[in-house]
Amino acid sequence: MNLNNCFNIDDLRGRAQKRLPRQVFDFLEGGADDEWSTQRNRRAFDDYPLSTRTLVDVAGVDTRSRLLGRAIEWPVIVAPTGASQLFHHTAEPAVARAAAAAGTWYALSTMSNTSLEDVAATSDGPRMLQVYVFRDRGRVESLVERCRAVGYEALCLTVDTPISGNRERDRANGMSIPPRWTLRNVLRFAARPAWSVNALLRCDYALANFKDIGAGGPADRGLAMDYVNRQFDPSVTWADAEWLARLWDGPFVVKGILAPDDARRAAAIGATAVWISNHGGRQLDGVAATVDCIPGIRQAVGDRVEVVVDGGIRRGTHVLKALALGADACALGRPCLYGLAAAGQGGVEHALKLLGDELRRAMALAGCPDLGAVGPWLLHGRETGQAGGPAH
Repeated sequence: MNLNNCFNIDDLRGRAQKRLPRQVFDFLEGGADDEWSTQRNRRAFDDYPLSTRTLVDVAGVDTRSRLLGRAIEWPVIVAPTGASQLFHHTAEPAVARAAAAAGTWYALSTMSNTSLEDVAATSDGPRMLQVYVFRDRGRVESLVERCRAVGYEALCLTVDTPISGNRERDRANGMSIPPRWTLRNVLRFAARPAWSVNALLRCDYALANFKDIGAGGPADRGLAMDYVNRQFDPSVTWADAEWLARLWDGPFVVKGILAPDDARRAAAIGATAVWISNHGGRQLDGVAATVDCIPGIRQAVGDRVEVVVDGGIRRGTHVLKALALGADACALGRPCLYGLAAAGQGGVEHALKLLGDELRRAMALAGCPDLGAVGPWLLHGRETGQAGGPAH
């Protein structure tokens, strides 16, 4: 697909909406309850106007950084998103390859339609696996060992899903994974013939990391989903997170942090990084925008751990603002899925290129030749009460 007329992430979003059935797009786009937090994640960036420094040599803007012990080309990583076959038949391998081409981390969801082994075989970039502490701790131990065996370099524990959020769009649409071919759904699917043909001929929507649950037929895919849903454990505590950090004994990320006290606890149990996230507004509606949580969490942890943030990032200026507030890196979820739905791997690569170009342009215009020049001074009226800047 020609992406030349997609000039920003919103353009890719529009292309994705035209290619996906309504209930699938709503599953991608929707949040919990009134979706206030989903919307606030993006709007909150408008509360941080930028300042600039002029007459700075920005002939060669350098976005290179390090995260979780690995050099990366820019401080943006790809977040874990489950069931990617819903959006394009090439699924997680397409996203992983795009992340590798962009020189950054890819986080694979435990709830993926491609096994962690197959993703490892298709991409040579830095990879982490996102996991939960399931009721069956043996299942968790097995996932950890499988990660080690195929060279995953980091583990990411999601901690904000003791139960599922109330996603009313999905309930109203009768959305399920795999999608049900009811009369109403068939009519909607028929309006998106390219998606429907691929869904019928090239997708099975299996939870690929749980292939041992049943024999792989449609009924067994339902069994696997039921099994995983029963595995979510609302009694998980910091003691379980600490157990998993010791079990992995490598770069360890705790994802779903909003409170400074929780960030301190994560650092205390051995986390390498805390990941500020409200699950894209898909869990508890009414919580703070993630960008607003950065300063308090950075102050709480100091330099003991790295800080990653996701939620509402649609522009390179959003990345720059997050870094200025104290984040080490940003993570992209929906923007990559817009690209995937629009044009497979090429669409994801286009999404990452758009944001990378925007970030470099924003740094140049703000007077930041490299990431070391980025700081609170960039945010007009913050810290000192007036625009300022680093010494040059």
